[in-house]
Amino acid sequence: MTNLELHAPSPADLEGDLASLRGDCARMAPHWAVPDRITALPVSPSLIHGVTVPPASARLLDAMSEYGD
Repeated sequence: MTNLELHAPSPADLEGDLASLRGDCARMAPHWAVPDRITALPVSPSLIHGVTVPPASARLLDAMSEYGD
């Protein structure tokens, strides 16, 4: 039987700066798989129904009218 010895990388520097964060991301990038590109097809507006917006969200959006103007 083979004894595989695995070493965990050093833990993330929780008190670090942006350079530390970028380094952590660069080390993790090879472990992330890129999904195949999925092209969304248009949906007829008649098929969209049952969408509800909570009153608090509607009030929040109503108060942000200048954002889209």
